[in-house]
Order: sequence, then structure tokens, then C-alpha cells
Amino acid sequence: MKGSENAGNGLDEMTRWFSELAGPGSKTAMGVLLARFAESRKPEGERICYDPYAIHFLSPSILEWAARHPDEVKAMHELRERFLPGLNNSVVARVRFFDDFTKRSIGDGIEQLVILGAGYDSRAYRIEGQKKIRTFEVDHPATQTVKMKKIKEIFGHPPDHVVYIPADLGQEDLGQRLLEKGYDSSLKTLFLMEGVLAYLRPTAVDAIFSFISMNSRKGSRILFDYHPQSVVDGSSNLEAGRNLWSHVSQLGEPFLFGIEEGTVEAFLKKRGFSQVSSVTSEDYKNAYFHGMNEGRTLCSLLYFAHAAVE
Repeated sequence: MKGSENAGNGLDEMTRWFSELAGPGSKTAMGVLLARFAESRKPEGERICYDPYAIHFLSPSILEWAARHPDEVKAMHELRERFLPGLNNSVVARVRFFDDFTKRSIGDGIEQLVILGAGYDSRAYRIEGQKKIRTFEVDHPATQTVKMKKIKEIFGHPPDHVVYIPADLGQEDLGQRLLEKGYDSSLKTLFLMEGVLAYLRPTAVDAIFSFISMNSRKGSRILFDYHPQSVVDGSSNLEAGRNLWSHVSQLGEPFLFGIEEGTVEAFLKKRGFSQVSSVTSEDYKNAYFHGMNEGRTLCSLLYFAHAAVE
């Protein structure tokens, strides 16, 4: 059965509460931003990821409400952990993993970066060495308009190394939009897809992977995250998986794409990629959650994967 029979009104309450707090625009993008913001406020030795720009993308009304209602913020966090245990921790681990992978890729000599579904991502502005690399940020026009306004407020003008491409990845031809804006297929490129593929139909995902594999220099790399197919269709054996399905569906941003567990290597090899690695919650727990963070719960339903263009 889709959804969780045991969640009752508590899950609905948590979702409604979060939806009202997130305000207009993408609720799930705001959820990731809130997680980055909260983690970045922790002491240096405790935080898993650090994004000094996260606070700038948050609505002042959200910050004011949170400051006035600390008990409600705590209660909402507790509800979220009850119904979606470890999800926020896995989200901040994803931010850290993608940051670390980007830094290693810069060290390995990537010449171009493409961020699909960029949302309120700030990697192009905060990672050392990134400003020397031409970066394409692709996102829905509505979200990108809000982001560019904030970027101008922070920096005074859009950074010279970033090319902004307003595009609906579920509807538009990614390849055409990139090529129109100066994407160079002869350069070694890193494609980042953080928190985006789950919201695209399988045909759109196939089109993206097809463009990358056919229009990228050999050795270019992709990095993305994904949920098991059972979470996407609501059939998960785990209550947390059914709760997650219900939560995003009620927010009006249902999952559309997933990969069957244990098949990501075959999935990517079929689409022209090699050197496939799948990263599980155990992997990023071992990498990042030590010392005082060792006891933090993680969501086993969020995987990362990276691979190279053949």
C-alpha cells in the first residue's frame, strides 16, 4: 500500500507545517536550503558541510519566524525525524560529498562544470578554484530568476565565470540550450545533478544522459543522487520510504524517476558510462560521521553515483 498506515495525521501535519514555512516556489529546494543553513550554523568541528551563502537565499520572513518560534521549530524538526529519520543528515552528507567530488575534479583538471537543476546551489561561488572554470547553471526559469536576484544582492553582479541557462529540464532540450550558450563538447567536463533527477520523467533522464555521453570529452564525469524505484512508486517495504513518497506527493513535487537497487552500474553502462561507483549511506557515514557525529541517523534510501564518459 502506498503511504504509511501508521503515520496517521502526524505525517500530514508535518508536511502541512513544512509547506507553510517553505512559502512559494519549490518546497523541496527550500528544504535542502534549510538543511544546509542549519548545518552551516554548527561549530566547525561539528558540521558536516558548510555553505556561508545559504542564509542569503532564505526569505527574511522564515528567519524571523524561526527566531520568534523556537519551540515550533524544534517540534517540526522532531516530527521530521520521526517520519523521515536521517533524511536531513543524508542531505547534508550529499552536499559534502558533492563538494568534495567537485574539489577533486578541479584538482584532476576539469575544464568545464555543468550544474543541472542548480536551485540555490552555491558551489560556483564558494569552492576554491571554481572561479577559474566556466560554469553553466541550468534551472527552471522561475527558480533561476529568484536566484539571480539574490546573486546580484550578494555580489553586486553575476560572476563572470557563470553562465545562467533558464530551462525546464523536463520539457526542453538540454543539449540545444547548452550549445546555444557556449558549452564546449571538447572540454573535460563535470556534470552535477544534485536533488534533480528524482523529479524528472525517465524519458527526460535518458535524454540528459544521452546528450552527456555523446557530447562530452572522454573522461568527463557525472555525479548524481537517486532513490530506489520502490520509494519513487510508493511500494517501499520501509515505513520511511512510504512516508517520503507521501511527503513529496503531498507537497506537489512527486518523485518520477528511480533506479532499482543494485542495478545502477548496468543502468549507466547501458547509457555509455564506465567506472561506475554507487555510494550508500554506510559509505558516507564512514566518510563523514565520526566523533560527536557518529550517532547521527542516516537515511538508507538516498544513494549517490558517479561515472565517467567512455
